[in-house]
Amino acid sequence: MVPPTEESGQPEVLDRLLSRVLRESDAYGGGIYALTAGGQLLSAVVLAGVPSSLAMPWARVGISASGPLAEAVREGRLVWVGAEGELARRYPRIGLALPYSFALAAAPVVSAQRTWGGLLLLWPGSHPLVIEPQRQRAIEKASGYVGAALRRAEESGRPIVATAEPRIVPVPRRRMVTQAESLAAVDFTERLPEGCCALDLDGRITFITPNGADLVGSTVPALLGTRPWEALPWLDDPVFEDRYRSAVMSRHATSFTARRPDDLRLAFELYPDARGISVRISRSPLTGTGATGGGPGTGPQDAVVAAPTPPPPDSALIPGAGAGAAPMRVGVLYQLAHLAAALTEALSVPDVIKLVVDQIAPSFGADAVALFAVQAGKLRLRGRHGYAAREMERLDGLSLSPDHPSGRAVTTAEPAFFASRRELQDAFPRAADDDGNHAWAFLPLVAAGRPIGCCVLAYDRPHTFGHDERALLTAFGGLAAQALDRAHLYDTKSGLARSLQASLLPQALPVLTGLETAARYLPATRGMDVGGDFYDLVRLDETTAAAVIGDVQGHSVTAAALMGQVRTAVRAHAIGGAAPNDVLARTNRLLTDLNPGLFTSCLYVQIDLARRRACLATAGHLPPLLRHPDGRTESVTMPPGLLLGIDPSASYEAIDIELPPGAVLALFTDGLVESPGTDIEEQTAGLAAALSEGAQHLESLADALTRRASRRSADRTDDTALFLLRLAP
Repeated sequence: MVPPTEESGQPEVLDRLLSRVLRESDAYGGGIYALTAGGQLLSAVVLAGVPSSLAMPWARVGISASGPLAEAVREGRLVWVGAEGELARRYPRIGLALPYSFALAAAPVVSAQRTWGGLLLLWPGSHPLVIEPQRQRAIEKASGYVGAALRRAEESGRPIVATAEPRIVPVPRRRMVTQAESLAAVDFTERLPEGCCALDLDGRITFITPNGADLVGSTVPALLGTRPWEALPWLDDPVFEDRYRSAVMSRHATSFTARRPDDLRLAFELYPDARGISVRISRSPLTGTGATGGGPGTGPQDAVVAAPTPPPPDSALIPGAGAGAAPMRVGVLYQLAHLAAALTEALSVPDVIKLVVDQIAPSFGADAVALFAVQAGKLRLRGRHGYAAREMERLDGLSLSPDHPSGRAVTTAEPAFFASRRELQDAFPRAADDDGNHAWAFLPLVAAGRPIGCCVLAYDRPHTFGHDERALLTAFGGLAAQALDRAHLYDTKSGLARSLQASLLPQALPVLTGLETAARYLPATRGMDVGGDFYDLVRLDETTAAAVIGDVQGHSVTAAALMGQVRTAVRAHAIGGAAPNDVLARTNRLLTDLNPGLFTSCLYVQIDLARRRACLATAGHLPPLLRHPDGRTESVTMPPGLLLGIDPSASYEAIDIELPPGAVLALFTDGLVESPGTDIEEQTAGLAAALSEGAQHLESLADALTRRASRRSADRTDDTALFLLRLAP
C-alpha cells in the first residue's frame, strides 16, 4: 500500500484511506473506528460496503465488549475470523445477529505508541482459518496509515471525531460508463421478458423495469426509493429481508419464491456486489397453469418463454406472505437475539448495569442512558452514560410519582416514547428540568410481575420511534429486567458461598522468627460455585513449621466443605508429630473412609529453620518452584503420589532439599498456570521466569505473580492459590 500523501486534517482523508484499503486488500467493506468516551467506546467514523441498517447497531462498540474489534483494540493485535462457523464459535452473540458466511479482520489503529481506534474489514464467504501473511502485512500497514492520519489531525488542532451517525462512503465503481452505455443497459433490461430490479445496499429500489413492476403488481414510480418488503405487503415477510441481508453480507447469490395475493408465484434471484444487488424477477416454475399474473408472461405461451433458469441452491419459499399482521423485521429479530445473548453472559448486577449502559443501549443510537432501580419506593440511579453527574443528582431518589415519565413507566409497567420535547412537555408539563435532549424512551424494568426499575434512553435530536424500534426497545426492557433480577439472585448466593469459603481459609498466618510468608487467593470470576483451593501454615515448634497447599476436585459448596475437612486433618496430623509422608497417608485414609466422591491434591512441606532444609511430599499436586538466592529458578523434582481419597492403602514418599537463606519456595495451585487453550508446561516455565525476575519483597512478588495470571485470562474458570515462603538471611 502506497503511503498517503494527503494533508490529514479533514474527515474526508479517512474516506480516501478506507477506499484505498478496501481496494488493495480486496475487501468488500469495512470501517474506521475512533476511540471516544475516554477510551471506553469505539465509534465508527466512516463505513463502506455495508448497509446502514446493518451497520448502525455496531456503530458504537464498548471497549470491554465481546467482539473482534473490541478484542483487537483491547489486546493490541490483529484478530482474524476466516473459516465459516468461526464467528459463531468465538463470538456467539455476533454470530446470532449476523448468521451469514463472511470473513473479517479487525486491527488496532496505533501511531506514536498510542491507540487511536480500530480498523474493520470484511470479505465474502469462507476463508482460511489462519490469515495469509501477505494479507496480514497489508492490513497492519493500512492500520498504521490510518493511525498516522488520526494523530496528525489531532496535532494540527482539528481532531477527527465521531459524529452521531458514521458517514457511509460508496464503494468506487470498477469502471466508468458513458451515457450511451447507460441507455443501452436500460434498453437491454426492458427487452427481457422477466423483470429486472436494482437495490442499493440499504435495500431500496434504485431501478426497476416496467416488466418487473408489472410482475409484482405495482408501477415504477410507486416502487422507486422504497424497500420491496415495505412497498409490497405480500413481501412483508422475514424471509425476503433475510435473503437480502444474506446476499449483502456473504456476497453470494441467493433466491426465494413468493406468492402474490392472486396465487401467482414469482421467483426472485439476488446477485450482490459491493454497490448493491441485482434482482431477477420471473414467474416461478411452481406456478400452476390456471394462475394469472396481470402482466407480461401471463399467457401459456409466454410462460414457456419466461421460464427462469434453476435458482441458486441457497433458496427459500415464502409460503403465504402477506397473511395476518405485519411481521417484525428480521433485523430486529437478530438484534433481539444478540441482546438476549449479551445479557445472558452478564452474571452480577454491576455486569448487567455496565452492559446496558456502556454497550447495549448505544446500539440503539441513544446519546444518553440512565438506569434506575426501585428501592424503598424511590428510583435510585445505578448507572449512566452521556448524562452529567449534576443532571442526574436531581433525578436520583425520585419518587414513583405518575407526574414524571419514569415514575409512571414503573407504576404502570408500560413504556413511554416521546419523539420531541413538545411531546414530553405536553404529556408531563411538570416533568424534570431541561436535560438538553430532544427525544426519550422510558422503559419499565419488570421481572416476575414486579417493577424493579426503569431504563431511560435520550436522544439529542428529535427521533421518531417506529413500530419495530418500539417493539425492540420494549423487549430489551424485559430482557434487562430479567437479567437484573437473575444477577441480584446470583450476587446474593455468590456472597453466601464466598463467605463460607473465606471462613474456611486462614484469616491470618502465624508469625515465625526467620520465616517470611506471603499468600494470595483469587476466586474464579465465572460461575457461582466456590472452589476447594486451600493453603495453611502450621507452627510445629520454635524452629519447625509446616506449609500446605491443596486443591479439592470440583467447584461447589461440597468441595469447599471438604477443603475444610482436609485442612483440619492435615493440621491435626502435623501437630501430632507425623512425618510429611505419614501426614498425607493418614489424611488419605480419612478421606477414603468419608467417601465424599471428590479427590484432593495436596503438597506438604515441613521446614526446619535451624537446619535450613525442607522435607516435601506430594499427593498428585503440582511441584513447587524454588528460586535460589542468585535468582536461578527451578521446579523441584518430586516423587509421584496418588491423589487423596482414591486408595486407602496408598503410600507417599518424601524428599529432603536444602533451603538456603534468601531462597523463595513457591507453592501454587493449577489456577495460576492453567487456562483454556494454553500449555501448562509453557505457563509453568513462564511463571518460573516471572519468579526469577520478580521483586525481592515477598508481598510485591506475590502481587506480581497473581497479576500475571489475571492478565493472561480476565475470566478465571478456576480458583487460584499462591503461597510463598522464604528463610530470612
